[in-house]
Amino acid sequence: MEPVQTYSRFLAHQTEDETRTQSILEHLQGTAALAKAFGSSFGAEEQAQLAGLLHDIGKYSEDFQKRLQGEAKTVDHSTAGAKEAYARRQPEIALAVAGHHTGLPDYGATTDSEKSSTLVGRFKRSIASYEAWRTELPALPPAKRPTQIPLDSLSEAFYIRMLYSCLVDADFLDTETFIQGHATPRGGYDSIPVLFQRLQQYIAPWQNPTTPLNQKRCEILQQCLHTGQTGDSGLYTLTVPTGGGKTISSLAFALAHAQAQNKDRVIYVIPYTSIIDQTAETFRNVLGEENVIEHHSGTDYTMDEDQTDSSFYRKALATENWDAPVIVTTSVQFFESLYGNRSSRCRKLHNIANSVVIFDEAQTLPIPYLHPCVEAIGQLVQYYRVTAVLCTATQPALQPLFSELAPRLSIREICPDTQALYTFFRRTTLCQAGTLSLKELAEQLKAQPQTLCVVNRRTTVQELGAMVQPEGRYCLTTLLCPVDRKRLLREIRSRLQKGLPCRVVSTSLIEAGVDVDFPAAWREEAGLDSILQTAGRCNREGRRAAADSMVSVFRLEGMQPLPLIQTNIDSTRSVLARFSDSASPQAIEAYFSFFRTLKGNAALDVHGVLNAFRKGYKGCLFPFATVAEWFHLIETPTITLYIPIDQGQSLINQLQTGYSSRSLYRKLGQYAVNIYPDHLKSLLNAGAAEPLTGNSYVLTDLSLYSRDTGLSLHVETGKALLF
Repeated sequence: MEPVQTYSRFLAHQTEDETRTQSILEHLQGTAALAKAFGSSFGAEEQAQLAGLLHDIGKYSEDFQKRLQGEAKTVDHSTAGAKEAYARRQPEIALAVAGHHTGLPDYGATTDSEKSSTLVGRFKRSIASYEAWRTELPALPPAKRPTQIPLDSLSEAFYIRMLYSCLVDADFLDTETFIQGHATPRGGYDSIPVLFQRLQQYIAPWQNPTTPLNQKRCEILQQCLHTGQTGDSGLYTLTVPTGGGKTISSLAFALAHAQAQNKDRVIYVIPYTSIIDQTAETFRNVLGEENVIEHHSGTDYTMDEDQTDSSFYRKALATENWDAPVIVTTSVQFFESLYGNRSSRCRKLHNIANSVVIFDEAQTLPIPYLHPCVEAIGQLVQYYRVTAVLCTATQPALQPLFSELAPRLSIREICPDTQALYTFFRRTTLCQAGTLSLKELAEQLKAQPQTLCVVNRRTTVQELGAMVQPEGRYCLTTLLCPVDRKRLLREIRSRLQKGLPCRVVSTSLIEAGVDVDFPAAWREEAGLDSILQTAGRCNREGRRAAADSMVSVFRLEGMQPLPLIQTNIDSTRSVLARFSDSASPQAIEAYFSFFRTLKGNAALDVHGVLNAFRKGYKGCLFPFATVAEWFHLIETPTITLYIPIDQGQSLINQLQTGYSSRSLYRKLGQYAVNIYPDHLKSLLNAGAAEPLTGNSYVLTDLSLYSRDTGLSLHVETGKALLF
């Protein structure tokens, strides 16, 4: 055995100016205390505490101490703690500690060599002596695994991620406190009872409704409040037709239930970034700006194993850990974090435990990942004290999948009289408009002073919009940054209320969660759920007869359906041929059932994620890193492009000077457009954009961005913006 080093003070961190230092023991104890608190919500406090005590013991090596003082040498400091954990028969802790910088590794196979990045491979490597830790930490506390979590591989893998979350968040926060010189102000939010009181004050004026529509909305609201206050933790559905006040009613259930069951927070999961704005803004108006965190496309910082740069830590610490009482996020952020392996993705996971999670527009859960998504929801509800609500106007009939993957769970409908609600809220009539050319469709839109047309492609929005008269014309796509989308939606609502001409051509971003009311609507052929969402923007307030509020479904001449939605269209055609009322609950259930039948069972887990954990992948057990590479709800990932307009320019300047914070990234999100790699390549080749930080860029040629139509798809000419 090598002799133990004799440093007077073994250091974990030092500030950039080298005026302050943090000892390893101080960091281990601080991290352990935080991790223990984080793990207590699901019975993992003992293992989380031990993980905190072991995670950085490799820093006791002479090599790391020299590295901290500037010697250019790569140092593996996390394998040491993983080895000690494994020697104590704590494989869960071993994996968490091994990945606390670079991400949870695959466990691997016994045949892995020392060159492998798996845990088994890493254990075969020689690492620098770290024996001094035994002097400073002579005794370690016992650590038992939570008793409620089964020993099957799927449950074990899920638990390891949750334990990993406790460790990395605690590590980040203790490091942040040292770097800042004081504990960064966190928490200080209003409590759940205070937020519930604010909600009750907000809805108090609604208690004496004067119209049948508002009376029915109040009945739904009261049912949500009652079930929230009296129902046990578990799995619920909330099936309310469009126009039924689903957003506030679901929040009422969540806060009432959180108070009654002593939950820590409410998490709202929304399918698209394009519709997150309105929900978050509504919640802020009700609950207060400071209590609602909006989190979607954050920067993913991966920490090198021997990272000692304090400025890099600051950037990593800017990512969210969901410690606020109300979180509004996306399906991509939520599920990719649950199946991710990076610390920046996973650090928030422990804060999902003991919460109420509302899955808004649950019918949009992606088919290729439906089994893993259902499995994740089942794990959270069964073992992590989560109450989950599948909230939608078109319930996707997931009971068979939950029966298969989580047989202990049963689903309870919050508003059980679905048929009566459908009958009451039916306000439109669907009709088939056949095949139309763009010119013919434009003529139809011109003939209606106020109308909405939803199409499947952003290029179609721009081409069709150019054919419609300019007065009161609006084109909505994700090529607009949120600050401009919000402004245009305010103008649209104002013109609709005043009876002024208002013709909107949009992609599907307007279909869910956007509160507008048109007398007529047009929808390019798509999935039945999408068609019904468009119908929800027509006669929303019930001011006209259903027979006079037409939603016309059409095909575009010479336009092939997008491959991504071809099966959706085939399922819709089947339902339209079989049901006279294609918007009925029976038709909707038939649509989703037929849709899944067409796709086949294997298509519900296209990469075999669940089997990879059940049986291993190519001999590799617990393939965390491998699955994280597979699991992307959006198969073609987008890149964030910031638009330097209004306040966006000064915010970008701050980022360019090296400043970063959670608040800065949230504000910058209002000036962001998410684009595909080919689009970015064209912008870069034209000299119209430049790198900013991480995986984000800034637009440098503002002639390619219109405040009314968004970013041009034609970089060389910008013709798509010239109406």
